[in-house]
Amino acid sequence: MAVACTSVAAGQLGRVSVKGNHFVTEDGKPIIFKGLDTSDPDKLDRDRHWNRQYFEAAKSWGANIVRLPVQPSAWRSRGKENYLKLLDQGVGWAKELNLYIIIDWHSIGNLAQEKYHRRPEYHTTKPETIEFWSTMATHYTGDNTVAFFELFNEPALGDKLGDCSWQQWKQIMEEVIAAIRTNGGTAVPLVAGFDFGYDLTPVARAPINAEGIGYVSHPYAMKRKAPWPDQWTRDWGFAADTYPVFATEIGFCPADDKQAHIPVIGDETYGDALTSYFEKKGISYAVWCFDPDWAPTLIKDWNFTPTRQGIYFKKALEKRPRSPEAALAN
Repeated sequence: MAVACTSVAAGQLGRVSVKGNHFVTEDGKPIIFKGLDTSDPDKLDRDRHWNRQYFEAAKSWGANIVRLPVQPSAWRSRGKENYLKLLDQGVGWAKELNLYIIIDWHSIGNLAQEKYHRRPEYHTTKPETIEFWSTMATHYTGDNTVAFFELFNEPALGDKLGDCSWQQWKQIMEEVIAAIRTNGGTAVPLVAGFDFGYDLTPVARAPINAEGIGYVSHPYAMKRKAPWPDQWTRDWGFAADTYPVFATEIGFCPADDKQAHIPVIGDETYGDALTSYFEKKGISYAVWCFDPDWAPTLIKDWNFTPTRQGIYFKKALEKRPRSPEAALAN
């Protein structure tokens, strides 16, 4: 018998956990998340847009979750106590609006060798990463609104980023998960694949040795050439047959957009293929980025006027997801 996919109901949010290859609520019903990626709360606060109105706008677009990317440099510059105050504000507004939260440690690069992608905002260390997640675990223990901890945004290797085997990465992620659970963390850990968070193929032979986790992919349009679905299945979609998968960054930017860049150049053809694939596989997703400055942008301005991709994904978010079982039956 198919189990209906629950939606976020009014009132107290239930704790999200993992059962088989689904995220489930406290009543055991699978839940599919469709949400928005914010910019760093520190950036939003400096721009004077870190407020309840921002979360209300996300809710009005049909999101049931928002992802908060915390850049290591912002965490250090603002300081732990002050940054926690920012996060507490966001979690409070999300709680009032029945929105779940992903907290994302927003680094790009090779944590094993501490080599990072281009900008200093991403620089961190393994001890800082473990300390960050230990803090998050302690601070948000039992807070059901904070449903997920995304442990490291985009692992990336090669060229100036050095090397790291999957076994090395697996060990680091297992250490981080152990630190979270030692400190009472109740949010579901999310582990990203290699190739800037895209590639989950190593999971087939060597999954993370931890229960109750999910996996992440960032399948932007240019990671592979169309037609995409068979390649997506080989690269990361296969994992959704065994584990819950959350595509925590997706999106496109037309080639003529002033902010167009690799690997996000694409159009509605990519959007149609990807959202159909998610529905078929029962995969959750969040769209980058609900900010007029961080591309690919969903909004043109702080009146929340949608861009071309914003128009597309607002309609996609407003569409109620089918249950995972019903999707897979078709």
